[in-house]
Amino acid sequence: MNRHLFVRTWRSQRAKVATVALALVVWSTLMPIVYEAFKSQIQVFLGSGGIPKQLMSFGGGDLFSLPGAIAVGFIHPIAVALVLVFGLGFAVACVAGERQRGTLEVILARPISRRSVYLTLLAATWVFVAIAVGGQLVGTVVGAALAGASGELVSGRLLLLWANGTLVYGALGAISLLASVSFDRLSPALSVSLGFTLVSYFLEIIGSLWVDAKGLQPWSLFHYLDAKGALAGVLTTEDWLVPLGVILVAVAASLIVFPRRDLAAPS
Repeated sequence: MNRHLFVRTWRSQRAKVATVALALVVWSTLMPIVYEAFKSQIQVFLGSGGIPKQLMSFGGGDLFSLPGAIAVGFIHPIAVALVLVFGLGFAVACVAGERQRGTLEVILARPISRRSVYLTLLAATWVFVAIAVGGQLVGTVVGAALAGASGELVSGRLLLLWANGTLVYGALGAISLLASVSFDRLSPALSVSLGFTLVSYFLEIIGSLWVDAKGLQPWSLFHYLDAKGALAGVLTTEDWLVPLGVILVAVAASLIVFPRRDLAAPS
C-alpha cells in the first residue's frame, strides 16, 4: 500500500465521507424511535390477521422486535444506497474513472506499482465503508437512547454487526474494484458492478417476501448481512465465510488482471 496515495485519496473524499456518515446516523436514528412508538399498534395489527406475517418481514428484518426493526433499517434501499456511495461508486470510479479522464497514467508514471495502486484503493474503499457502517451503528445507539430502549442493545453485538456489515459491503467494494481495473471506461465498469448489486439485492428481498423464492436468498451477498442475527449474537459461519470468499476471489482476480493489462492511449 502507498501511504501518499492513500492520504491523497482520503483528502479528496473526506467531505463526502462525513456527509454520508452523517446521513446514515440520521437515518439509523429513526428506526428504534419508530419501532418503540408504534410497536403496540403493530402487535395489535398482526394479531388481527389483517396482513400475512411474511409480508411484515423485509430482507432478514421484521417489525416484531427492536433488532428486527434495526435490521430493516440496515437493508432498506436508503441505507444500502448511502453505503454503496463508497462500496460501489468510489470503487468503480477510482480506476476506470481515472483511466477515462486520462489521469491514471500520471499516477502510474511515479515509482509505484500497479499492485500497490490497487491495494491502496482497496484499503481506502474498506476504510470508507467501515466509517459509513459505523455511522449506522452510531445512529442506532442514539435512536435507542432517545426511545428509551438502550437496555435492549448489547455493545459487543453492535461491534459484531459493524464487522458483519463492513465485510459484506467490503465484498461488494472488491467486486466493484475488480470491474474498475478491468475496463478503460467508467460506463461498462459501472454497469457490471451495479448490475451485480441490483440482482443480488433483488434476490434477497424477493426471497424474504415470497416463500417460493426463499431458495434464491443464499445466492445474494445481502443475505449474509444479518443485522438481526448479529444483534441476537447468532451469526452463522456462512455470514462470515461467503463474503470473505468473495473478497479473496475478487482480490486475486484484480491482482492478476490489472498488472497484466495493456493501457492504450486514451481517446
